[in-house]
Amino acid sequence: MTAIVLVHPEIPHNTGAIGRTCVALDMELVLIRPYGFVLSDKLLKRAGLDYWQHVRLAEFDSWDAFLGERQPRREQVFAFEEYGARSFYDAEYPADAYLVFGRETAGLPHAIAAALDDRMFHLPMRSEHVRSLNLANTVTAVAYQALRGSSAT
Repeated sequence: MTAIVLVHPEIPHNTGAIGRTCVALDMELVLIRPYGFVLSDKLLKRAGLDYWQHVRLAEFDSWDAFLGERQPRREQVFAFEEYGARSFYDAEYPADAYLVFGRETAGLPHAIAAALDDRMFHLPMRSEHVRSLNLANTVTAVAYQALRGSSAT
C-alpha cells in the first residue's frame, strides 16, 4: 500500500485535507513528530470532514523511528521538494511507495533531504511567479501520479 509521509507538518487543515485524500485513494497517512498542532485540532477535523475517522494513521516520534520500524527499501522512498532534480512525472512508483513531504514553511529537514538526495523529485512550475504549491495540493497531485504509475490502479 502506498503511504503519504508528512515530516513535521505544521498546518492542521493541510494535514486534514491530506488525510481525506488518503482515504479517497486507500493510502496510509504517516506522521512524523513534532507537529505544529494536536491531532484533536478542530481545523484538522474540519478539513478531514467525517472522513478523518477512516484515515489509516501511523505516527512516529522521529524520522529514525520511522526508518527503524518500517525499514523501507530505498526504491520505495520518494521525497518531494521544489529543488528536486527530477520531475515527479519521471518516477516509477511501486504500489508500496512512501511519498515523503516536509513541513509547509521549511520543507524537509536538511539531514533527511541530504540522505534522500538521489530520491528527490519536484512538481514542474510553468510560471516564474510561483515557487511552490500548497502542501495539500502537492500531496494530492503526487498521490494521483503515483497511483497512475503503479500497479495499484
